[in-house]
Order: sequence, then C-alpha cells, then structure tokens
Amino acid sequence: QVQLVESGGGLVQAGGSLRLSCAASGGTIRNYGMGWFRQAPGKEREFVAHISWSGGSTTYIDSVKGRFTISRDNAKNTVYLQMNSLTPEDTAVYYCAVRTAPGRDFTPLMYDYWGQGTQVTVSS
Repeated sequence: QVQLVESGGGLVQAGGSLRLSCAASGGTIRNYGMGWFRQAPGKEREFVAHISWSGGSTTYIDSVKGRFTISRDNAKNTVYLQMNSLTPEDTAVYYCAVRTAPGRDFTPLMYDYWGQGTQVTVSS
C-alpha cells in the first residue's frame, strides 16, 4: 500500500512562495496520476492541481493558474507543488493524493491514497 508524506508547508507573507513535496513509499506512483488538494477551516476539501503519470498533462483550479506549478520526479517517487504569489486565500492544509484509475478527476472520492497534509498559512 502506498504511503504519502507531504512536507514544505509553513508560514509565509503574502506574495511569497513555498514548494510542497509529496514523497511516496511502500509502492511506486510512476504509473498513476497525482493530485494536490487543500482544505481551509470550515470548508470542503477542494481540488488544486493534477498531473498525469508521465507529467505530460497538468490541470489547475482557476484560482491558482499562473501561480502554482505541479511537477513530478518518478525516479524519486515524489510530486511537487510550487506555489508563487501566495495570498491569504491560499491558507489551508494541503494534501497530495494518488488516483489509481486512468484519467484525471477533481473529486476527492476518486483518489485512493492520501497523505496527512501540510499546513500552509499566508499572512497579509
């Protein structure tokens, strides 16, 4: 069974940057699409970005387009989320997840394995 561990979260001022990492163990993720989600206090978990198994296709929620970049290194069994120009609205716990079925999906229920999350707090 795949285990995922996110890291790289923290406190940053508005306009700053963070790079999140999601390291997989217990199995390979090279054949699967990966997603990043986030959940702010009192809100539902929402889709942020998806990357195909090869890295050749990426999808973003509109509010992060042009600011966030998802990437992966299959040799390292790791997925990244580079976040630039952060705003207080980006404050949330960020989770990475594995989707073992083909294709992308924006629904958390369609992902099979999840990390424990990493807190991102953006101050104004």
